[in-house]
Amino acid sequence: MYRLIPVLLVAAFCTCSCHNQTNRELAARILADENLQKVDSMARQLMKKGFYAGSGYQMVWARDLNTFIELSCEEYDHSVIRENLLMFFHFQQENGELLDGYVPREAFTWDDPNTYESETAPGHIGFKNTVETDQETSLIQAIHKYILLTKDESILTEKVAGKTVYERLSLAVSYLLSERYSEKYGLICGATTFDWGDVQVEGGAVVDVDSLTHWSIDVYDNAMFSIALESMAGLTNNAKEKERWNMMRNDILSNIRIHLWDGPSGKFIPHVYIDGSPFPIDFNENEIHYHGGTAVAIEAGVLNREEIIIVFSHMKRNLELSGAPSIGLTLYPTYPEEVLGKNISSSYEYQNGGDWTWFGGRMIQQLIAYGEVEEAYDLVTPMMERVVANDGFYEWYKIDGTPAGSADFKGSAGVLAKSIEMFYEWANENK
Repeated sequence: MYRLIPVLLVAAFCTCSCHNQTNRELAARILADENLQKVDSMARQLMKKGFYAGSGYQMVWARDLNTFIELSCEEYDHSVIRENLLMFFHFQQENGELLDGYVPREAFTWDDPNTYESETAPGHIGFKNTVETDQETSLIQAIHKYILLTKDESILTEKVAGKTVYERLSLAVSYLLSERYSEKYGLICGATTFDWGDVQVEGGAVVDVDSLTHWSIDVYDNAMFSIALESMAGLTNNAKEKERWNMMRNDILSNIRIHLWDGPSGKFIPHVYIDGSPFPIDFNENEIHYHGGTAVAIEAGVLNREEIIIVFSHMKRNLELSGAPSIGLTLYPTYPEEVLGKNISSSYEYQNGGDWTWFGGRMIQQLIAYGEVEEAYDLVTPMMERVVANDGFYEWYKIDGTPAGSADFKGSAGVLAKSIEMFYEWANENK
């Protein structure tokens, strides 16, 4: 089901018998691995329970759905998936802005001053963490994946509140370019968070933009935008439209490299600030490696193979230095508590150096896609083992391996299941 990403700039594989034998042995190990089989089964069972992000999140989120929709399409009624995708557009704002997600009105039980209602979806409440800039790009990607897997292209011409879905997706891109775009850098921006996270480092309103917010540009948001633009090109047969999206994507990729890629250090710059940094002048933020954003940048095609090898070597070294339980380590070194706002995660807590399978699994996928299957298999093993040991797909893990957050986090299940399917595809071709 999952097509491996074409490998660029890769030397031809050795065809000697020893190499073939090594591949056959690895393929046999993968196909016989009981943990892979069990985790895959557990993930599929979880997908049959619906679209809530996890046991601790009784809501449907765009950024989460984007990472488990493929598995959902294999295990759930496509018509229901379609309805869940369309629901997002009922809450799209006049300027094209999309929300994080929605919840049935009767399930809205938390205190949130920033809720949204829709005349065309009166039974639901919408919500948004405004520090993020990945809601629009996540939904665009999710729609594209849904169509690729179900062949239901009619969703693009479905009208929601007077506009077709394709028109609404185009409007979402327009919102990013008008409200979250820096002309100076040619990239989109958001509040200053930990890599891909939704918690601003200054504290304050935490998940919402406020007077403390420092606007900045990071690799995660822009890599997601690049992938979304590629998706937009895949959603149209109009040659001019396709060319427009592809040109826009190429510009974003180019500007990521110009402004965010630190070639001499072999890593991405955490943030480029629009108007000042939230950190003390003597704090060197560029020492920090953003693992999650880097994995998504690799998926977007920002780096060539040689650069991928360099950033991956940094990741492995960071794992050793931190003692983190898996490649899901979000960032390293962590932000020290004294440079952060009040009530913001201390080192190795939550998004400030917590271990998130949700993003570690995406790095595993990229390693497989780029032919580093044995390395990927070694690194995914502890992820699989802890799912089995803890009997659940936990949201994140502490530095000592203790599970935390939601116990049935579908984002984690989705990325692991996709990794397993990629492993199986490779193994069946090499057995």
